[in-house]
Formats: sequence, structure tokens, C-alpha cells
Amino acid sequence: MSARSRRGTGRVGRIKAAMWFNVILLAVLGGWFVLQPPVRRAEVAKLVENYFETNKRIELVDVALDIYQLYYSPDFVRVVATGDRTHVYGGAPQAAGFPHAVRVLKNIGYVTGYCEELESPAWVAYRMNDVAGLATPVPRPDAFEVDMRTASRVQSSAYTNSGYDRGHLAPNYGIATWYGPVAQRETFLMSNIAPQRHELNAGAWKELEMKIATNYPGRFGEVWVLAGPVFGARPTRLPAGTTVPEAFFMIMVDESDGRIRTQAFLFPQETRAGALLSRFVTTIDEIERRTGLDFFVELEDSVETVVEGKRTQEVW
Repeated sequence: MSARSRRGTGRVGRIKAAMWFNVILLAVLGGWFVLQPPVRRAEVAKLVENYFETNKRIELVDVALDIYQLYYSPDFVRVVATGDRTHVYGGAPQAAGFPHAVRVLKNIGYVTGYCEELESPAWVAYRMNDVAGLATPVPRPDAFEVDMRTASRVQSSAYTNSGYDRGHLAPNYGIATWYGPVAQRETFLMSNIAPQRHELNAGAWKELEMKIATNYPGRFGEVWVLAGPVFGARPTRLPAGTTVPEAFFMIMVDESDGRIRTQAFLFPQETRAGALLSRFVTTIDEIERRTGLDFFVELEDSVETVVEGKRTQEVW
């Protein structure tokens, strides 16, 4: 048998194995489903319905793992959340150890904690909800805009020939998809931008943004996100004055039936293209230590301690 024939036979074998795996998995899930109470069956039915929307990028194995997480995993913590959860879960981050003043700027699809001294956002927060079908957003705006609410008035030209991308913290695609074209344009305000190396901006950061925009809402119903820069002890600045982070963080909150679980990532500026997201999983405690920010201040102290100390074993 030729090498080409052996490769063809091997490929067919792998396809058949994958098909049989899916058939068996569907049979197991179907048997489990009929034994569940009506409320749970409705929740699972919605998850399966989203599986068939291909642009939400949900795999059958995701369905099985999510069912386990929802009903049997110890990762969820019982919580009573208060306050406005339009964009932020558990309260806006507080500058407990952050050495500069932070002012909250409200937008349609996200909020920003902006630092004039650093000429940079300290954090942004937004929420993604599941919708029936993902509309194609209008084309992205051609230019970034000065945020006239800020005193620093950072301009897009500050990044020109700097070696850094204009890195979105609240994402263009996700905000455009859920909140529309006006909200999309607000993600191009310079108060939402931080210097980011291209390999990170177009690589792991974008990959996670797209999972949050397309995959996570279809699987979890909704997800809250906190994202921002990590400046370090002695940050450098672009020639025009904007501070350059040494890393970036992203935190997600998933709520189900009065319980929450979280997932946190820290990405160094030097993150290479093609790097696995699992390499950058961390704890919220570590992000707080690195940034000086205090998250989830509206949660009970006992809950906050548990949530911020947890480290997810697998990327959702």
C-alpha cells in the first residue's frame, strides 16, 4: 500500500471514530435528558439548540462538559449579587492598591475605568448575552477617535510607528454584534485602547475575545467580562506619553441558578502567535496583586475569597 493510500485510510478511520464518538455521546446525553425535571430540560434544550447554530462555534463535547459543569461541578459558588449588573458583576473594580485616580466613563456597551495619569484605561467591563442568531456587524470604523471626556485627549497618532497595535479592551466585534453600530463606534474611543504587541492583539487576545462574543453566550446564556492592562513597577511610555503595559488580564463571570464561577487569564506582552490559552490561566488574586485593583467588592467577603482564589483547571 502506498503512503498516500495509508494516509487516506487513516483519515477515514479518524472520521469514523469521531462519528461513533458523537453517536455514543448523543445517546448518553439523550438518556440523561429524559430523566431531568422540566426546568433543567428547557435549559439543556437551549444549549443544544445553540449547538446547531454553527456561527456560535459550539462543539458537541462542549455540550456534554457544560451540562456537567452546570449541575455537578464544584466550580460554582452560591452567591447573592446586588447592584447594577448591566455591564459589571459584583461592583466596579476599586483602586485599592492602584497608585492613581480612576474615573468611570459609561458607554452603551461597556464601561471604562480611565486613568488620566497613565493616559490609559485601568479596566473595562462589559456583558455578552445570548441571542437567536448572530447578526453580521457593520464594517469596523475606519479611524479611532479622541475621547473628549478625558483630560489627556490621547490621539490615535500617538501609536503611529510605536511598534504597538491600538489594542481594544472592550472588543469591536462583540460589542457591535450585541449592541449595534453606535456602540461599536464607542469601542474605537482612545479611552478603550492600550498599547498591545501585534502577536498578542491578533493572537491569543483575539481568540479569547471571539470565544466570549460567539461561543460563551451560546453555552452559558450570558457572561460578564473584566479586562485591562498590567503596568508593572516601572512602566515605559510611548513618545506621546501613553503608558505601555507589561501584560493584560481578562476575567469572566458565569452565573447560573444563583451561583457563579470565574475564569481568569494573564497575557504577557510577549505572548507568541499560536500560544494555547491554557498557558495563561491564573487566579483573580494574582491579577489583583499585579494590578492593585480590587474586584467583586459587592460580594460577601467569604464568597469573594473563594471565587478569587479559584483557578480553573480547563479553559471553558
